[in-house]
Amino acid sequence: MEKYILNNGIEMPKIGLGTLALKESEITKKAIINALNLGYRKIDTAQSYQNEKLVGEAIKESGFKREDLFITTKIKIKNMTNFGVISSFYESLKNLQTDYIDLLLIHHPYYDIYGAYKAMIELKRKGLVKAIGVCNFTPDRLEDFILHADELPQVMQFEIHPYNNQELLMKMLKDHNILPEAHSPLAQGKLDLLVDSTISEIARKHNKSTAQIILKWDIQRNSSVVVKSSNITRLEENIDIFDFELTDEEMEKMNGLNKNQSSTPQMREPEWIEHMSNF
Repeated sequence: MEKYILNNGIEMPKIGLGTLALKESEITKKAIINALNLGYRKIDTAQSYQNEKLVGEAIKESGFKREDLFITTKIKIKNMTNFGVISSFYESLKNLQTDYIDLLLIHHPYYDIYGAYKAMIELKRKGLVKAIGVCNFTPDRLEDFILHADELPQVMQFEIHPYNNQELLMKMLKDHNILPEAHSPLAQGKLDLLVDSTISEIARKHNKSTAQIILKWDIQRNSSVVVKSSNITRLEENIDIFDFELTDEEMEKMNGLNKNQSSTPQMREPEWIEHMSNF
């Protein structure tokens, strides 16, 4: 598995399995074990996904050595305080059946993110976390966070796909040497992205699927990718993207598809806080 080197020297696989909405025991465990057997080494979960325990059980049952895997989890909004991070982190360790986390992220930029981040830095200092970062920050929130945080994040995870290419955030992250990581890289199967005519034409030239072309586009933009599937055929397809390269012209065509269009519901900040405070 190809890897990126984060700004603190930690290596992170370029593609990983997302587990959002994977809550049913048998399906979740089977998806994770199948993914690991196919060559995935990064597993992405979150406290709000309510499946950390299943993820931990699946990894244990897989037989893979912990040191060969890269596990990400995220602090949910209601735990976004200094004390909340510490107490919930140890619960995550217990659920995941591990004694450290490779990447710990602030899931959403609400509540006491600065107090929470100080706690995350302390966990990293103690060796309980290898890398830390944030998710779903807008450009203005990210800039403010960078100005006031005691340490640069290693990673920022947010929605990236050809219809929402996040050019401004990508440039900001590059300037600060923070690795972007794409969630919803296939727009969750929405927006007709997977049947886009431009992407379909490029896919035919490479004898690949449109999903593979999109994931390769992400990788060639120097972004890590988290993609969710429980279907073994899709799992195999999504990781089979390291045997070809998109040309500069193809990359430009893909970049030109941007519509600033999100595949996730757009809510005003107070609505987000009310909606997410239980997660």
